[in-house]
Amino acid sequence: MSLKLQAAKNVSATWLSLAVHAVVGFFLSPFILHRLGDDAFSLWVLVFSLTGYYGLLDLGVRTSIVRYVAKFAATGDEEQLARFLTTSLAFYVVVGLVILLLTAVGFFYLSVLFHIPRNLLGIARVLFLLGGVGVALSFPLGVFAALLEGMQKFSWVQLSQTGITLLRGALIFIAVSYDGRLLAVGVITVVINLVSYLVLAWMAFRAFPLHFFSLRQVDGRAFRKLLGYGSFAFLILVAEKLRFHSDPIVIGAFLSSTAITYFSIGARLVEYSTYAVRSMAQIFTPMSSQFAATGDFVRLRQTLIAGNRACALIILPLTVILLILGKPIIAAWVGARYVSSYSVLAVLAVPRAIYLAQSTSTRILLGMGRHRMLAFVLLLEGGVNVILSTLLVRRFGIVGVAVGTAIPLTCTSLFFLPRHICRQLQIPIGAFLKQTYLLPLGLCIPMTALLAFLQHEFPVQSFSGLSLEVTCGGAIYCATFCLTLLALRPVNVSSWNALTQVLGYNQNSQSRGSSWVL
Repeated sequence: MSLKLQAAKNVSATWLSLAVHAVVGFFLSPFILHRLGDDAFSLWVLVFSLTGYYGLLDLGVRTSIVRYVAKFAATGDEEQLARFLTTSLAFYVVVGLVILLLTAVGFFYLSVLFHIPRNLLGIARVLFLLGGVGVALSFPLGVFAALLEGMQKFSWVQLSQTGITLLRGALIFIAVSYDGRLLAVGVITVVINLVSYLVLAWMAFRAFPLHFFSLRQVDGRAFRKLLGYGSFAFLILVAEKLRFHSDPIVIGAFLSSTAITYFSIGARLVEYSTYAVRSMAQIFTPMSSQFAATGDFVRLRQTLIAGNRACALIILPLTVILLILGKPIIAAWVGARYVSSYSVLAVLAVPRAIYLAQSTSTRILLGMGRHRMLAFVLLLEGGVNVILSTLLVRRFGIVGVAVGTAIPLTCTSLFFLPRHICRQLQIPIGAFLKQTYLLPLGLCIPMTALLAFLQHEFPVQSFSGLSLEVTCGGAIYCATFCLTLLALRPVNVSSWNALTQVLGYNQNSQSRGSSWVL
C-alpha cells in the first residue's frame, strides 16, 4: 500500500472514530450533568482526573513501543521486535501491581486531600477503586494497542474504538435513565474500556505472530533502550498531566468540587475541538520513525509542512467557531446557567489552537528520537502552569486557573517550538511559518467576518439556529479553500496533486535548499 493511501486510510478511520466520539460525548455530557447534578458530575471529573495520573507510571515506555515497532518493522528485525514487546509486557505487569497498591492506600485519603461532600464520599472511594483497577489492567493490555499503532494499523484501532464508543454511550444512557446513579456510570466506563483493550489484543494477535511471547524473551538491554528513549517521553507525559490535567485538581483542592463543573464545561468544549488534530497527528510518529531509520530527511520535511498545515486548516476554523458562538453553544448544550463558563473557553481556546497547529512538530521530534529539549521545556511549562494556577485561583477563581494554563502554553507555542523544529530539520523559520500558516489564517478571514455578522444580526440560542450558522461558516470556509485550490492548480495537473501542493511543499524537491511553494 502506498504511503499516501495508507495515510488517507488511517486519517479517515481516525476522523470517523473522532466524529462518533465527539457526538456521543457532546450529547451525553449534558444528559449526565442534569441527571446526576453538579456535585456528582464534578466528582466524576475529579476522580478520573486523579486515576489518570497513574499514567505517569508508564515512564514513556508506550511511546518507545510505538517507535521501536515502527523501526524494527521498517528493518524487518522480528527477533528484536519480539524482545521489546515481551519486555514491555513484563514491565507493565509490574506497573499494574504497583497501581493496585497505590489505589488501596489512596482509598482512605480522598477526604483528606479534597473537599468532597460527605454524602458522596463513599461513592468517591468506590469510583476511585474502580478507576484504579481499570488502569492497572489497561497497562499490560495497552502493549497490543501500541503494537498496532507502531505497525500503522490506525484504521484497525480507530474502527474498533468507534464501536466501543457507541456501546459505551448506549449503556451509560440506559443506566442513567433507569438508575440515575454515578456508580453505574463508573462501572460501565471501566468495564467497556477493558473490553476495548481486549479487542485490540485480539487484533494484535492477528497482525503479528505473538507466539514469540515468553519469559525467555524478557531482555535487560531491551528494557534499558525502552527507558533510554522513553525517559524523555515520560517527562513529556508528566508535562502533559501538569499542563492539561492539573486544573481540576487545583480547583478541587482550593475551591470546591462543584466549581470543577463550571471550569470543565468551557475546558471540555476546547478539548473537543482538539480531538480532530490530535487524532490525525498521531499517525506521524511511526511514519517519521521509519523515515528517520532510513535517513529520508526530505520526506521528514515534507511531512512537517504538510502535517502542520493540515492541523492548522482544522484547528483554526474550529477555534473561530468557539470564540464567536461559544456562549450560545454553552447555553444550548448544558443550559443558560453555565454561560459563565465561556470565560474559561475564551482564555484557553487561542493558546490551545496555536499549540495544536504545531502537532506534527512534536510527533516528528518523538519519531526521530530528538525530543530531549522538548521534554524539558514542556515540563517547565507544566510546573509554571501549576504555580500560576495555584497563585491565581484564590483571587480570580476558575478564570485564574485558565489564565495560569494559557500564559506558559502561549510562550512555549510561540517562542520555542517553531524555532526548535526548524533547527532540527534545518529549515528557514521564516519560510516555514509563511508556507505553513499563511494560507490557513487567510482562509479564516471570510468565515470570521460572516459568523460575526450572523451572530450580531441574527443571535441564536437553539441547536437548529447554531447548526445553520456553523453550516454557513463552514460553507464559506470550504468554498474559499476550493477557490484557492483552483487558483494554485497549474494546467494539466490533477486535483490530487494540486491538493498535495496546497498541503505541503513541492514534491519534486530533493535537497535541503528546495524551493518552498504554496
